Amino acid sequence: MSITVERPTTSTYRAGCRILRRHTIVTTQGMDGVLLVAAELRACGGLVKEMAVDVREGVGCSELTCSVSMTAEEAAEFAARLRALPSVESVDPY
Repeated sequence: MSITVERPTTSTYRAGCRILRRHTIVTTQGMDGVLLVAAELRACGGLVKEMAVDVREGVGCSELTCSVSMTAEEAAEFAARLRALPSVESVDPY
């Protein structure tokens, strides 16, 4: 008697592996722009593990850095979703 176990392919395994992914998000519109991004991150549910914000008076752009638990596929969707916000200048993996 033999037992056959189907194993996921390497690409399938990597796509489904959820790890912490850091992103740096550059925004405009000061605190309002940061709060818009924060609201979008909140919509991700409990996936945001840490977040730091740098907003300075008189500077054109603010920076938000966060760690989010997600798969590679979710990371691409996450970046596209944030880039669609009017205040977001860039979304870069850390």
